[in-house]
Amino acid sequence: MRVDVITIFPELFGPFLETSLIGRAIRGDLVRIDVHDLRHWTSDRHRTVDDEPYGGGGGMVMTAPPWVSAVRAVCGERRPRRILLSPQGRRLDDRRVRSLAGEGDLVLLCGRYEGIDERVRELVVDEEISIGDYVLSGGEVAAMVLIEALSRQVPGVVGLADSVRRESFRNGELDFPQYTRPREVEGLPVPEVLLSGDHEAIERWRRAQSRTRTAERRPDLQAPDDPTSKP
Repeated sequence: MRVDVITIFPELFGPFLETSLIGRAIRGDLVRIDVHDLRHWTSDRHRTVDDEPYGGGGGMVMTAPPWVSAVRAVCGERRPRRILLSPQGRRLDDRRVRSLAGEGDLVLLCGRYEGIDERVRELVVDEEISIGDYVLSGGEVAAMVLIEALSRQVPGVVGLADSVRRESFRNGELDFPQYTRPREVEGLPVPEVLLSGDHEAIERWRRAQSRTRTAERRPDLQAPDDPTSKP
């Protein structure tokens, strides 16, 4: 999988890309992530990337020319999927993560300020993605969230493939409760079924717990005809 990121703050990505699973995946050539400074494609000595909005209003708007030049230069002869991280985009979910991971080649645009000139969307953006119904100062954190989620879909990044298959949302349900040593913490014991050694009983318990937890915490994930759904 290859991901190119375009941003005016490339330094934000250094520690993120060097740490934990992402860092190991990059060093192991399982994923390639390149971060590009948008200001490289500016044309004035101040490396300006924003200007006052037409029509007035507060804040500044990112200008189109640097973005258009940057995206086209980064893509070259390739045909990656070009994604703008934006609160106006489609909300990211597990299904979309898996679909994008299948694309294998992405360019992520990280906006700032009051937004990006609309012509950037028209010229060099294929899709907009949001990580939630709230506003951040820029798209960098959202890009990291997307990269983290995508990388877990690449074979070899997560040590145990079964861990990925069992994760929350994979089957439209939240994950079941997890326990480890010690067997009791401040009077709260590990459920006996997990200590029984009966793998079929454990699997039934986990499925039931996932359904119950989903119904209580995220009923929106359940299909309308799901018998576990609450009225």
